[in-house]
Amino acid sequence: MGSLSEKMHRLPLPLLFFLLCSRAEAGKIIGGTECKPHSRPYMAHLEIVTSQNKLLSCGGFLIRRNFVLTAAHCTGRSIMVTLGAHNITKKEDTWQKLEVVKQFPHPKFDYIFAHHDIMLLKLKEKANLTLAVGTLPLPPHFSFVPPGRMCRVAGWGITEVEKLGSKTLQEVKLRLMDPQACKYFSTFDHKLQLCVGNPKKTKSVFKGDSGGPLVCAGVAQGIVSYGKNEEPPSVFTRISHYRPWINEVLKEN
Repeated sequence: MGSLSEKMHRLPLPLLFFLLCSRAEAGKIIGGTECKPHSRPYMAHLEIVTSQNKLLSCGGFLIRRNFVLTAAHCTGRSIMVTLGAHNITKKEDTWQKLEVVKQFPHPKFDYIFAHHDIMLLKLKEKANLTLAVGTLPLPPHFSFVPPGRMCRVAGWGITEVEKLGSKTLQEVKLRLMDPQACKYFSTFDHKLQLCVGNPKKTKSVFKGDSGGPLVCAGVAQGIVSYGKNEEPPSVFTRISHYRPWINEVLKEN
């Protein structure tokens, strides 16, 4: 099998970046705009303590009162989830900080190919649903969202290269591309993943946006997985493919 450190050496560089970047470097929506505060009530900010005691940030989103969906590469020794946040550095009455009691990375998550980059997080308590905290619906198992569709993704990631993560929630509109637009990524699999972002545009996602949702017509269709630095397109986990696994974990927990 090889040790984790050996696996890390063989990682595609962008994913290695995602996994190893320090908290100060984590994050980014490029070419987006600031969200109206609390207009994306499903967004979760994840503060992760890694096994090496580093602090990382990821995005995620609430799908049940006690479950958040994110990327499997956002796993760590412990995770604290903040719901109801806009400016992540300014505590507001809308905030709900909840501890993650159990992490469910997909059992087939592959560090090397970045396949099955999806994880469920069980929260210690159920979130209170408010105007600032709500759930996001998931697509049914066999729904296949077509290329050409305009969707949006939000995150607290960096807004310009070489900058720190954004304090406020940013959002960008991105187009679903044909799979051949992602042929640059040798491990891209159209069944498991979505190719997102027009390569002719400068709009993209980046480190720290990992785990956030791609929302198409009010439904979460993808999860930010990895990309080529700040250049579009990026690769997202295709949620519809994983509905049976998601349903099973939710039912058993």
